[in-house]
Amino acid sequence: MRKPYEQRTDLEKISSQWTKLSGLHSREEWSAAVVRAATAAELAANLAIRREFALRSEFDEDLVNHFLKWANGLEGKLDKLLLPMLKGRDMHAAVKKLRKLADTINEKRNGIAHRGEFCEEKEATELIEMSREFVLGLVGHYEQNFALVEKC
Repeated sequence: MRKPYEQRTDLEKISSQWTKLSGLHSREEWSAAVVRAATAAELAANLAIRREFALRSEFDEDLVNHFLKWANGLEGKLDKLLLPMLKGRDMHAAVKKLRKLADTINEKRNGIAHRGEFCEEKEATELIEMSREFVLGLVGHYEQNFALVEKC
């Protein structure tokens, strides 16, 4: 029996999103695949933020979840939570570089989700690759053996 989504870890949720986007991409559902890729990127940010809070505080899960909701989206999570927590650490520069990918990913995701835009194959493939780079670049700081597996 499959574990309910809400009971999965952030890593399991990222992998689930990647599996789903792989299937959507293979069925030429480009826009939906991009939304899933952007969701995987946001889940990667959640993982990083949770790990940083665990290292630096004794905040309980409910409070950390409150902060994640408050930060609202990939950009908010990076700008309001993760980058300020990493300031002065070696990881800060690496995550700041990933922030540029996040801007592109988030802009297209918002266009699809909020303005009804569509995405063609070439653009979807590029955005999915950006999401892969973002997810692996961020999660790799916390889980060195993490990989995204194509299921199609």
